[in-house]
Amino acid sequence: MRFLSACLIAALAVSGPPALAHEFWISPQTYSVEPEAQIIAHIRVGQKFEGSAYSFIPQKFARFDLVSGESVIPVEGRIGDRPALAMAAPGDGLVTVVHQTTDIFLSYRDAEKFVNFCNEKDFTWVLDEHKARGLPETGFRERYSRYAKSLVAVGTGAGADREVGMETEIVALANPYTDDLDGGLPVRVLYRGQPRADVQVEIFAKAPDGTVEATKTRTDDAGLAAIPADPGIEYLVDAVVMRALEPVAENDPVWESLWASLTYQVPAAR
Repeated sequence: MRFLSACLIAALAVSGPPALAHEFWISPQTYSVEPEAQIIAHIRVGQKFEGSAYSFIPQKFARFDLVSGESVIPVEGRIGDRPALAMAAPGDGLVTVVHQTTDIFLSYRDAEKFVNFCNEKDFTWVLDEHKARGLPETGFRERYSRYAKSLVAVGTGAGADREVGMETEIVALANPYTDDLDGGLPVRVLYRGQPRADVQVEIFAKAPDGTVEATKTRTDDAGLAAIPADPGIEYLVDAVVMRALEPVAENDPVWESLWASLTYQVPAAR
């Protein structure tokens, strides 16, 4: 009974109507830990660094790993654990925490919400295509999934982020804990392993006093973008893929969004 109760409580913690145009990110308790310490992090959904924490529910994620160099270590936990990640650091160096959700579905009962989402994420072409496909303004479904990464320094924090093979992801091309970031942190936005050229990237910068500044930039022809890297600031970088789906059955989704995010914090002093 205790186990079933824990499962029910955990399931309720992540249930409910999905948030529209809300970010999904990995939120470490601290971005720098000693080699013998634990990496502790919440999985969050919300806006501007404010959001609900998800529990450790294996049915809700397709992968949850600590990546360090060539090592990939699955995150272990018990159903209902919150924070979702509390695991011994794999050793000195840069660790990339990777979390990919399973597919989630939503129905649009309010046409304005879909329009606002498309405008916010720079998908105005979707609105034209939606109309051209003869799709209804309401009552249609979308499938979505999330692809989150977070950079944590263990000990010296030496090392590099890398592509981890997700459908879409953001790869840091410099180390925020060891490298010179005078020109910002260069990142590459990928979809199916290929650079995403000229796409919107949202940046949320959280200061030590809790204030958050939101800005936007775009990738260049090589899928590259320079993200600010001010000392002491925590960053959430977000990029979304939108693609059409051809329904087979009556209630099948007609759109799919894939959400990539990256979090890191530039040390206040080096």
